[in-house]
Parts: sequence; structure tokens; C-alpha cells
Amino acid sequence: MRPGEERPVEGGACAAVFEVELLKLRAAECIDEAAERLGALSREIWSEPELAYEEHHAHGVLTRFFESERPAASWVVQPHYQLVTAFRAEWGPPGGWAAPRPLHLAFLCEYDALPGIGHACGHNLIAEVGAAAALGVKGALESLPRLPLPVKVIVLGTPAEEDGGGKIDLIEAGAFKNLDVVFMAHPSQENAAYLPDVAEHDVIVKYYGKASHAAAYPWEGLNALDAAVLAYNNLSALRQQMKPTWRVHGIIKNGGVIPNIIPSYSELIYYFRAPSMKELPVLTKKAEDCFRAAALATGCTVEIKGGAHDYYNVLPNKSLWRAYIENGKKLGIDFISEDAMLNVPSGSTDFGNVTFVVPGIHPYFYIGSNALNHTEQYTEAAGSQEAQFYTLRTAKALAMTALDVIFKPELLERIREDFKLKLQEEEFLNTVE
Repeated sequence: MRPGEERPVEGGACAAVFEVELLKLRAAECIDEAAERLGALSREIWSEPELAYEEHHAHGVLTRFFESERPAASWVVQPHYQLVTAFRAEWGPPGGWAAPRPLHLAFLCEYDALPGIGHACGHNLIAEVGAAAALGVKGALESLPRLPLPVKVIVLGTPAEEDGGGKIDLIEAGAFKNLDVVFMAHPSQENAAYLPDVAEHDVIVKYYGKASHAAAYPWEGLNALDAAVLAYNNLSALRQQMKPTWRVHGIIKNGGVIPNIIPSYSELIYYFRAPSMKELPVLTKKAEDCFRAAALATGCTVEIKGGAHDYYNVLPNKSLWRAYIENGKKLGIDFISEDAMLNVPSGSTDFGNVTFVVPGIHPYFYIGSNALNHTEQYTEAAGSQEAQFYTLRTAKALAMTALDVIFKPELLERIREDFKLKLQEEEFLNTVE
């Protein structure tokens, strides 16, 4: 029996499971068939790293990839979707659907790099995983003589994860409206279906003092550098009373011009991180008190300006990541334990904001190297041929999980229930209807 053919009522449940497993095999085959093109896509992005909102080359590589897919016009591509370097590629069966509303599954691609060290976070591989998983799901569904239910497969190109929060811009522009589940995966040193990426708020702090000759009449000046140093030390003192899960880190970006002039201006950049959006304002308030205290002590004035976007913590969706683990194990992925998963040090991502408006999964995957992210060694690993095996294996696991979401309505219902419960725990209301 081919997938999608009418099956007898007797033994129907077993037959349905068997059909889904056949579709998963087909998805993996489609990814393997496209492996050379996918690897070339990744290398093109890796070889020309671009910073946030400036990813014109990577954007062009990805949009051309989907525009050139065969059969012709199989993907409808919007090349500058809400942002100049964002895009949306959409596949659905020819003729569309009259009713009911199709299930919308989205795979996200990132492709911005880090200043100075290129793709040291492996965003070229994130782009490859998203594209590969989408191809796998599309290929599996196209193998059916007819689709038993309406489905749209969407790829969203999301720029500026490292700085700025492109996904947040896209959320505000309505790009995530009507999506049912979103998928992406991030390179790391281990395989984990979930890591507790934390909430993050960044600030620029500016102190304004008064210049004066540092030797002849320093008493006439107001030292903005002293204010910056005091602020730095205030925050260091605060660490004793900080929760172990809080993080504060920053730099003094500007501390004066020349030693014989009392600095009239100084500037700091700080990041604050906490496990949840409920805790982040508490930490932020304590830190801002430290900045204001330094201004009071030195007689300077202070300006505290928050970043354009806060990064939210990533909400876990256990039903979704357990399905991902089940599929990954079939492919030989060795996952860290759930206890280890919840206690691994992590960073922040604008995907967290996405998980507050639509259920999603953001697993991490090993790429064949023990190098740490945001290092030159990881840049090299992200561009290696060895990383390709692990990247495409992860894409297969995502595609297989997406097929479970499509063909197992009870799983989709549990995913939606997990999503609602986590929002309630965070005391957030879903802002996307």
C-alpha cells in the first residue's frame, strides 16, 4: 500500500503509523538527494560572513535556492519579506485549499555572522537545517497520491539574531500570524532537544561630566570616567547578592580622550540576563540603581537607554521536543539527559520571543567538534565537511517531527496545550491571534 491510499478499517491505526514512518523515510531520502546543493548553500553563506541586517549575500543565496527548486515554481518566494534581508518561501499543493484552513508549519533560517570571527555560531548551518528540513517535508508530502489534510510548508529567513532581533521585528510586522508550529535547530557541542536559553535586556549607559585640566584645576571638573568605573564596581559588588542564575556583563566603551583632560563623557554597554521575563525586570532595576548611584557620587548626569528589543526566554514544549527525541534516536542521535539539558549553561536568542506567540522547538546539535561557540575554532568547524553529516541528520529529525505534527492530531493538540500552559506560567498572554 502506498502512503495516502485508502486503508481498511481493521488495523487502521497500525496502518496509519506505518504510513507515517514511510513518509519519514521519504523525507530523509529527499534530504540526502539534495545534500550536495544544501552543502553548497551552507558553504556560500559561511565563506562570506555578514553582520546583522546586512546579510545581502546570504539572503540572495537562500532566495535563489528556493526559486530554482524543481519542479519550477514549486516554492512561492517573497524575497524581501517585511525586512530587506528577510524572506518567506511557501509550498502548498497545486490549486490550494478551499476548506478547512491549512496547517501552517514554518522552518526558520538564520544567517548573520559575528564581527571579526565570521560564522562562529554556525548560522550557515542553521540556514541549511531549515532549508533541508523544509525540502524533506515537501518531498514526503509530494510522494502522496493526494494529501489527506491541508498543509502549507513555509520557510522564513530571519536576519539579525546576533544583534538587533530580526525575529522580533518580524513578529511585530505580523510574519508569525497564522503559523501553527515553528522549527529550527542550532549548532552546539552536544545534542539537546531543548536548552534553557534565557531572557536578555541590554543597555547603553552614558555619563556626562565636565572637562577640566587634570593637573592645573581638576576640582573644576566632573569626571565621567570615574562614574563609569564606579558603575562597573557597583555591579561587581552587586554580584554577591545576585541569584546564581542571573548574569550581568559589560564593557566601558568610551573613557576619555587624553589623560590631562578630566573626561567629560563616558559610555558603557551592558547585558542583563535572567531565566525568565518575570525575573529580568528585577535584575534590570537593581543594575540601573547601580548606574544612578555612580552618577550621584560623581556629580555627573546619566542617560540609560535600553535596546530596541528584549530577548525572551525560550519556552519549552515537552510534547514537541519528546517527539523530536524519539525521531532523532531513530537516526542515531545521542541526546544528553533531561537533567543535563535543563542545567547546561546557555545564552539568549530572539527565538525565545517566537515561542511566546507560537509553539516551537529550538534543539541544539553536535557538529563533530568540541570547540565552543563564538570562537575562531567554531568558525572553522561550522565550515567543515564533517559538520555536514550532523547538520543533515538534524534536518531529518526536524522533518520527521513535522510529519508527526501533521499526521498525529493528538500530538498537535498536546503541543498547543503545552504552549498555553507555559504562557500561563509566565503570566503572558498570547499577542498573536
